[in-house]
Amino acid sequence: MQHTPSDIITSLLSHLDDDHTREGLQDTPKRYEKFVKEFFEKKSFTMTTFQNEGYDEMVIQTNIPFYSICEHHLVPFFGYGAIAYLPNEKIVGLSKLARTLVHFSRQLQNQERITTQVAEFLEDKLKPKGVGVVLTGRHLCMEMRGVEKPGTQTTTSCLKGRFKDNPPTRSEFLQIVQNNMLKNY
Repeated sequence: MQHTPSDIITSLLSHLDDDHTREGLQDTPKRYEKFVKEFFEKKSFTMTTFQNEGYDEMVIQTNIPFYSICEHHLVPFFGYGAIAYLPNEKIVGLSKLARTLVHFSRQLQNQERITTQVAEFLEDKLKPKGVGVVLTGRHLCMEMRGVEKPGTQTTTSCLKGRFKDNPPTRSEFLQIVQNNMLKNY
């Protein structure tokens, strides 16, 4: 027999709360089902690019918010990302950097994979001289359970091309990230 997400949440609530039929929980299964559908919906986007007219310096965005669900514990993790690239023949519509992060975040994930997926996607689509991605996140699986360390931040990075191989480029990128990323959120 096929169960709907609402059926599953109703069953879960019966295990979590002695009074799972009370008014405040009556519509919770439908609300949660709506949240799951909205959050995990893969929103397609076109990777809009333009011919580069000679720009050869780093393009960087910082403080891009992201939200995801830990694949190990099914609880949220969230944070901010910094994404940069060194243009080659193409430049990208700026909103596409943030959309790329959202695209890879909105699924059962781990932070390391998101970081790598964003960098590899941009490397594939733009063929830049280099890509740098840094994510700093807070994981509720660490804050609410287990080690219970609220406010702990995890930082991951993925560097490609000149961001990895050229020390001055790497240093410039990481310095910009350090100076511009939100510190306490």
